[in-house]
Amino acid sequence: MITFRAPVALAAAALAAALTAAPAPAQAAPRVTTAYELPGDRVYPEGITADPRTGVLYAASWADGTVYAMTPGRKTAAIFLPAGSDGRDTANGLEADGAGRLWVTDSTSGVFVYDTRTRELLARFDVPAGAPSFVNDLAVAPGGAVYVTDSLRAVVYRITPAQFEQARGGAAELTPYAELGGSLDAHPDGAYTLNGIVTDPSGRYLLTADMTGGDLFRVDLSTREVRRVALRGGDLLHADGLELRRGTLWAVHNTADTISRWHVAADGGAARLERRLTDPALELPTTLVRVKDTLYVVRSQFDRGGPLGNEGAPRIPFTVAAVRGL
Repeated sequence: MITFRAPVALAAAALAAALTAAPAPAQAAPRVTTAYELPGDRVYPEGITADPRTGVLYAASWADGTVYAMTPGRKTAAIFLPAGSDGRDTANGLEADGAGRLWVTDSTSGVFVYDTRTRELLARFDVPAGAPSFVNDLAVAPGGAVYVTDSLRAVVYRITPAQFEQARGGAAELTPYAELGGSLDAHPDGAYTLNGIVTDPSGRYLLTADMTGGDLFRVDLSTREVRRVALRGGDLLHADGLELRRGTLWAVHNTADTISRWHVAADGGAARLERRLTDPALELPTTLVRVKDTLYVVRSQFDRGGPLGNEGAPRIPFTVAAVRGL
């Protein structure tokens, strides 16, 4: 055992106390800049995704269904799918998978699947008839299944690889996978509920947000069990798009001009708020995708002559923001 003489021990204790009391280094403020411009006067973009094979970003127009492609190094996006392609009136959620396919949701009709190389429509999945529906966002699971939220029916649909092959070259009906209506807090009729959705990288569960109630739900992909995630430090009110990477969840809160960052427990049962960025420069963000250390965020401007109000004309051109440091 090593012993210190009194002066040395006191000095060591003082140094330890000073180190303990020293404040943690301040975190640098996140930076919001413009990454890409989207041509058109009434784009009102809603969805965004990154092709895991090529790095190309795709964004979608809620107003007319145009899908844009953004190539690194080029400021202005190119039109990938023109407005009205294949009868789509809108384009909301987007997801590019590892097999060269682009999945596009049309809020009123369902899901359209395209070949990213040829731009050919590969298959279409229609909403089942019945109650009012709003097909919103989607996520691709590690095994290739695609999960889709319906904001009015509070349902998650699933498209399996086998179902895709059966529908290839034609159309099929979306199949409900998980009914969350009984798990949500009571909402007024017609309220929008499930929105953003992500899957755990290991394929064990998916997470989806109730944008009206501010809650996050976990759906077990083995048992279909639904449970509310314990949120600590905040909520997911107005949550739109989600992004999950290595235990970190980012969420955009659309009408709040906010992005929140959460640490998710390994089993997906709890999440702790780590940081929030609120900045009017986000211009009512609707979704985001993370590429390396950058979040690419859609600036919808829905409140400027779009579906959420008329607070003046939109700023032209419509843009995609880059957020670093969050």
